[in-house]
Amino acid sequence: MASSMRSLFSDHSRYVDCFRKFLDNSTEHQCMQEFMDKKLPGIIARIGDKKSEIKILSIGGGAGEIDLQILSKVQVQYPGVHINNEVVEPSAEQIAKYKELVAKTSNLENIKFAWHKETSSEYQNRMMEKKELQEWDFIHMIQMLYYVKDIPATLKFFHSLLATNAKILIIIVSGTSGWRKLWKKYGPRLPRDDLCLYVTSVDLTQMLDKLGIKYECYDLLSTMDISDCFIDGNENGDLLLDFLTETCNFNSTAPPDLKAEIMKDLQEPEFSIKKEGKVLFNNNLSFIVVEA
Repeated sequence: MASSMRSLFSDHSRYVDCFRKFLDNSTEHQCMQEFMDKKLPGIIARIGDKKSEIKILSIGGGAGEIDLQILSKVQVQYPGVHINNEVVEPSAEQIAKYKELVAKTSNLENIKFAWHKETSSEYQNRMMEKKELQEWDFIHMIQMLYYVKDIPATLKFFHSLLATNAKILIIIVSGTSGWRKLWKKYGPRLPRDDLCLYVTSVDLTQMLDKLGIKYECYDLLSTMDISDCFIDGNENGDLLLDFLTETCNFNSTAPPDLKAEIMKDLQEPEFSIKKEGKVLFNNNLSFIVVEA
């Protein structure tokens, strides 16, 4: 590996730009929206039974777009019931955006928000030290388990916080996605960073099986338009390539042989489909629902 290659996570503002570009070019949020509309009402059907307050814990809530969708579904299911929504998010920038979104969103009167600027493991340690483990009716972890050091311990801890009829919703890239194949084939040749693990739904369901935790797994199709990656000097393409490889300025720092191999593979059927002149990377998502 060329020494000039460095992890995308070493440059926070570049990472944020790449992530935004990924959201612009993928059906990630539309895929999540489809799940929230079709599947979530059934999943949360009993979480608030006979309760005067519903307690929801968002782990890695980001800027809150998906969180507010979840909350709106809970409001429909339990009209007028008070909701206590606590958010664990390590990025001050994301928390600020979340608060802005809440400020300009109507119909949130019955929801109390609290934000904690910390990682899931920092939250876990704080709770263990206080020895006041609170029970939750719904916990969700959306696209965040890649950033957790000890995933089985994290799953076990949050599972222990579930109240009667409670659920945990985990969203993570599917084992059928192009991500899994990309990480498996090229992971050892790309700059690794302790901040991020190559983990998919396949790894996660194996961990849950080992822990003896009951769950259901749903896969939904999602794509990312990576056509710009094949246009020399295209800024959008460069950002998407950085996101795909988790490498800062991949285009200008990767060894030519590695770059050629990845660019060729990204157009192969196991990674992407070609449709109407576009190259669509397989960004399939898994939605894992864990039961109390």
